Amino acid sequence: MPDFSIIIVTWNALHHLKTYLPSVWDHSRNEAEIIIADNASTDGTAEWVAANFPEMSVVTLKYNYGYCGGNNRAATHARAENLIFLNNDVEVTAGWLDPLKKMLHSDANVAAVQPKLRSWSERSYFEYAGAAGGMLDRYAYPFCRGRIFDTPEEDTGQYDEPCDISWASGAALVVRREPFLENGGFDETFEFHMEEIDLCWRLWNRGYRVRFCPDSVVYHLGGGSLPPDSPRKIYYNYRNNLKMIFKNMRLRHLPGRLYMRIILDGVAFARALLRFQWLECGAILRAHLHFYRSLPGLITLRRSLNRVRTAANDDKVLRPYSIIWHYFFRGRKTYNSLPDTGN
Repeated sequence: MPDFSIIIVTWNALHHLKTYLPSVWDHSRNEAEIIIADNASTDGTAEWVAANFPEMSVVTLKYNYGYCGGNNRAATHARAENLIFLNNDVEVTAGWLDPLKKMLHSDANVAAVQPKLRSWSERSYFEYAGAAGGMLDRYAYPFCRGRIFDTPEEDTGQYDEPCDISWASGAALVVRREPFLENGGFDETFEFHMEEIDLCWRLWNRGYRVRFCPDSVVYHLGGGSLPPDSPRKIYYNYRNNLKMIFKNMRLRHLPGRLYMRIILDGVAFARALLRFQWLECGAILRAHLHFYRSLPGLITLRRSLNRVRTAANDDKVLRPYSIIWHYFFRGRKTYNSLPDTGN
């Protein structure tokens, strides 16, 4: 039985597989089974993998289920106790799996782990999608150790200590198979973006831990699914963040902080309006309309999640400060410059 099952979801991205899959094979084949989840590609992905890497498994899906659906379906084919959801544009390095295995073996309560994510194009810098581990501020705005908003840091070893993190990036997410399946996997209603943050928050609420492993290093190209200024991406980010907050935040914090998020989203809408960014305005508006229409179902889902919640509060997930305040008004652009309190 392998230590890991590496699952790579792909859709019409054969060019990425040709570039990045050889590193995964070279540095993982002795410790992991590798599963390619092909979301009904039409570019010959399945045939190319079968011809060039016949030892890999190919799960051919009938439809494009996206990141969430593709990974959920492929996970049922995995044999190992530990899953690694790896993007198709990630280059791994020699020995990357051993530190991950040691961290998982060190504590049965560690359910998810993230390796260090560096930029594939600027290799000394942290990568946007996960850097040295994901965090959430008091209003559930996501940011990273090593990247706040659009400011990535150079990796000079400043985050080379293992630590707990709020969330692990879906670009290279290591998670124990049993708690992943027990918690329902990725929420497929999210479709794209923040599904891994939602999963990690649910794991924290069940009493598990999420950790950063600095001794495991991978390089991520990023931006392959949707460009940063895509109205579709803006829509998913706003919509899914609201859904995630409503599902997972402790009740005593939820009314006030959700109200503040709606106010801040209104400020973002007004800013886009003043800049005549009509597509962004439409994306934010549609995101909120979808969220309000979804409330009846979200209320039912929240009740079911609360029945299995064991965490007494959100202290392990949410930082006590506003990242917007510190970044935009106090000029704090690096994680190490942020406080541990709300000041």
